[in-house]
Amino acid sequence: MNATGRTSATVPRKIVLVTPTFHDYATSIAQAFERAGHEVVTLRYDAYVTVKDKARLKATVELPSKLHLPGDHAGREKRRVTDSVLAALTEARPDGVVVIKGDMLDDRFWAHLDAHRIPRILWLYDDLHRHPYTPEFLAQLGPVVSYSEQEAAMLREQHGVDATWVPDAFDPHRAQPTGRRVDRIAFVGAAHADRVRILQDLTDRGLPVHAWGRDFSHHPMDRLRTWGWKRPSIPASRDIPLTEAYQVVGESSASVNIHGPQTDHPMRTFEVPGMAGVSLEDRASVARFYDVGTEVEVWENLDHLAELCERSRKDRVWSEGMREKGRARTLAEHTFDHRITEVDALWR
Repeated sequence: MNATGRTSATVPRKIVLVTPTFHDYATSIAQAFERAGHEVVTLRYDAYVTVKDKARLKATVELPSKLHLPGDHAGREKRRVTDSVLAALTEARPDGVVVIKGDMLDDRFWAHLDAHRIPRILWLYDDLHRHPYTPEFLAQLGPVVSYSEQEAAMLREQHGVDATWVPDAFDPHRAQPTGRRVDRIAFVGAAHADRVRILQDLTDRGLPVHAWGRDFSHHPMDRLRTWGWKRPSIPASRDIPLTEAYQVVGESSASVNIHGPQTDHPMRTFEVPGMAGVSLEDRASVARFYDVGTEVEVWENLDHLAELCERSRKDRVWSEGMREKGRARTLAEHTFDHRITEVDALWR
C-alpha cells in the first residue's frame, strides 16, 4: 500500500511515455518504469534536435508569432507533432500510455486513446495554468498526476477530477556526489524577476553567486534564443545538461531555491540534497519532505539568506552534516523509483 492508499500495480506493461524533452527528466522516468518491470518506449514530442529542425521552428512558428503575422502557426506545428506521435503510437501498440504535459498534442491524440481503449495517465509536472487543459477536460480524461498538492486537491474536490498528488523527485542513477567543494552560491534555472532581484542582491553583497540558464547567459546564441539582449549583472553560464546541473548544485557551497509563483516544490528541491548539496529553500512547506535545520535550511528574508550563504562557505561541520543527512533522506524517500510506485498504482 502506498501513500495514496492504493495498492501498487504489479502487472508488467508495454508503456509509451509521451513527453516533452524537459531537461531529459523523461530518461529518469522511463528508467524508473523499467526498473519496476515495464517495457518503455519514449516519444519526445518536442525534440528539435538538429540545426535544421531548430531553424524551421524559429522560422515557421516562433518568428511569425513574435511578429504577429496572420495564420495559425502554433496550430500547424501541433498538427505536425500529433501526426508524428500517432504514427509512433500505432506502431508501438502499447498496453498503457503515460503523457507528461502533452501541450503540443491536439484532440486527435486523446480520441485515438479513447477509440483503442488504451489506459492513460496524464502527469502534470508543472502548474496547471502552464498546461492547455480545463478542469472539465481533465475530469473526463482519467487519472491525472500533479506535482502540486494544492492543485491536485482543488481538481479532485471542486471538479471531480481523478487527481493524485505525486511530488517531483531525484534520480540517484544519473550522477554520484563527487565530494569536491567549490566556493560559490549556485542557482540553476530560469531568470524570473524575483529570482534576478534576489540573486542580484546577493551578488551586490559580495557573495560568489553564479547562475546557469539561457535567461542569465550573456552568450549571443542565448540572447537570440530568448529573443532578448538585456541581462542582469550576475556571473552566469549557459544552460547545462541535467547531469552537470546535479554536480553543480552538489559541489557548490550552497544552492538557492527560489520558487516564485510555483504552487509546489520543483525537482530542484530534491536534487540539491540528493546530490549532497546545501539547500537554501524559500518555503517552509519543504518541511513536508525534509527536516528543516538539519537536512535543508529555510530563509525568511534577504539578510537571513545572505547569512546562511556565508555560513555555508565557512562552517564546514554544519554544512557537511546537512549534506550527509539531506542525501540520506532523499535516497530513502524522494527518488523517481518512489514516485513511480505511486503512479503505477493509478492504472484503470
